[in-house]
Amino acid sequence: MSTPKLSPRRETFLSFQPPAVGEEEIEAVAETIRSGWLTTGPRTAELEERFAEYVGAGHAVALSSGTAALHLSLLALGVGPGDEVVTTPITWPATANVIVHAGATPVFVDVRDDDLNIDPERAREAVTERTKAIMPVDLAGQPADLDPLLELGVPVIEDAAHAAESVYRGRKVGSIAAATCFSLYATKNVSAGEGGIVTTDSDDVADAIRDRRLMRRGHGSLYDLGVPGYKANLSDVLASIALVQLAKVDRHREIRERHVALYDAALADLDGITPLARDPRDLHALHLYVVRVDAERAGATRDEYQRALADENIGTSIHFLPVHRLSWYRERYPDVSLPVAERAGDEVLSLPLSPAHADADVEDAIAALRRVHERFA
Repeated sequence: MSTPKLSPRRETFLSFQPPAVGEEEIEAVAETIRSGWLTTGPRTAELEERFAEYVGAGHAVALSSGTAALHLSLLALGVGPGDEVVTTPITWPATANVIVHAGATPVFVDVRDDDLNIDPERAREAVTERTKAIMPVDLAGQPADLDPLLELGVPVIEDAAHAAESVYRGRKVGSIAAATCFSLYATKNVSAGEGGIVTTDSDDVADAIRDRRLMRRGHGSLYDLGVPGYKANLSDVLASIALVQLAKVDRHREIRERHVALYDAALADLDGITPLARDPRDLHALHLYVVRVDAERAGATRDEYQRALADENIGTSIHFLPVHRLSWYRERYPDVSLPVAERAGDEVLSLPLSPAHADADVEDAIAALRRVHERFA
């Protein structure tokens, strides 16, 4: 089917998820540079203290990326060659890649159809004597169903890259799992451009991660080496941005909440366009607004909708293509079949959502989607 060509309503392209930064972040960076601290220093320590307080965890360890947070959490919990880690295929590849980097084997299990988070029953079936950890993902900001995963008796390393504000059954994400890994990437709800944070209540896990984030222990010219670590520390320059963003996190969520309400109301009558479920028992971080495009009911495929929206000057993205169908994993795990994830991978489309957007931007995206739907349906 050819994609309808529509005259763009907008004169300028609406970016999918621009960062919401301003003069406060610029001044924070300038102050940090003037202080003489460019690498890990007092701003990083302050971020760790404030983030631990925000999520209610005993420790927060700041790192160079969310990927580093996942990787060092695996190592801190002793995951290595011969071990298996149960995880979801609906995620950015980093979630699976770090398992490979640790020398372990990722075991992909299917997801629930409503929110596309890992299915706890499928996870239970996959646990063996070789399972060293379970790594769920809080997709789009909806917490994974943690309680049945914790009941399996295997350490849970939670990929909370989308879930800075999330609350699961009255408990703040970041205070529940053995280790919870957040991202400070440019598009995240608390952004530094790059960076990550691990939160944990375990002194041993926190110390193991701290030992591995730098290639030495101690300060100045007198140092020691406890383990052969990595270069995974966060600079004060980036920490200064994250501190400002953390102070804005609730204000930014209020903006996204308003935009999500606009989407919910406007898309309710679009046949074949269905948002992912949000559990009313939890606080959703509203990091992404993901819909599924049912080609039969919506009149066209997800890819055709994405191209048509681009013609309307509306940016979108895909969260996510199933990891086990990407070339490297498909070649090594050719027999893995996860029908719910595979169907979702053909249908998911993320609409523009950022506190940097004005209400009018979201209204433009809605109007464009409705026009495209009218043409296709």
